[in-house]
Amino acid sequence: MELSERQQKILAAVVETYIADGVPVGSKLLCKTLDFRVSSATVRNEMSELSTLGLLEQPHTSAGRVPSQKGYRVYIDSLMKRKPISKEEKRYLDSMILPAAYDPEKLLDGVARVLASLTRYAAVSTVPSGKNGVVRGVQLVQTSRRTAMVLLMISAGTMKSHVFHCDFDLSPEILRVFFRLLNEKLVGVPVVDITPAYMQSLAASLGDMAIMMSSALGAVAEAARESMCSEVCLNGEVNLLYYPELGQNEIRNIIEFLSRPAELCRLLSQQEGALQVFIGREAKRPELADSSIVVSRYSVAGKRAGAIAIIGPTRMNYSKIISNMEYLSGSVGRLLTELMDQD
Repeated sequence: MELSERQQKILAAVVETYIADGVPVGSKLLCKTLDFRVSSATVRNEMSELSTLGLLEQPHTSAGRVPSQKGYRVYIDSLMKRKPISKEEKRYLDSMILPAAYDPEKLLDGVARVLASLTRYAAVSTVPSGKNGVVRGVQLVQTSRRTAMVLLMISAGTMKSHVFHCDFDLSPEILRVFFRLLNEKLVGVPVVDITPAYMQSLAASLGDMAIMMSSALGAVAEAARESMCSEVCLNGEVNLLYYPELGQNEIRNIIEFLSRPAELCRLLSQQEGALQVFIGREAKRPELADSSIVVSRYSVAGKRAGAIAIIGPTRMNYSKIISNMEYLSGSVGRLLTELMDQD
């Protein structure tokens, strides 16, 4: 499909006006927003042609036009002008997420809250999975006389902790021995390899120390198992109630879909590039047929690790939202990479 320059400008104007006002756009109003002089009748004819091409829709016979899902796609792919994020906005976003930069899970949960507040849509973030990572290090933190916490640090930018209890008093000297042996045996090992069989083999290699370290080894195995589970942070689902274009059934369907983390993670991992916009039926999920999802993936140490996303009606300010999300996903990747390097 090839549009004339005039049709491109009219389509872009319809989309941007409808995004801003939320009411069908008529030819007279459109004439006032275009950057070239043309009669209302000419605009009306062009809008009719765009409707024939499936790019615009007319909700009622006497109403103006609104973008179709196909029209939004053409606009995003070819006509949209990115709205750059200002220095003030960057400082604000940084101030909202930096306090949680020391913990991957808290960071991603904070990003979901910031996105939901910023966009007034439902927001999602996924915590890096340890499936494709290797163990970068193991830390031990004593929590009481006979208990300590294992911190398993993984190359994907994930940290998992698990508390273990011993039948004897834990001294700093004992913990130093545990620390040395665990790091000697586990650093560089793929997380997926830390199976019960692997841990049994590791215990056998420890000789007399195996009995003393049995609870610590169990805590490591449990932390590794938990790190491979997909984790999703959700925020702002209630925001969807404030959009009249989303009926009660549509909102209920979206929220039900968001409550299924495994399916949500599969959808967010479908994309190949760093950013993708699913408009309505493009998501191939009947629950999302009347909504849009904007997904921006982040990388840790140069490798794809997770994603942040927003879900809302198809009428959203894509230009502004995409700029904000790209900045946030870039910040998340940088902060997690720095955290991993510190570890």
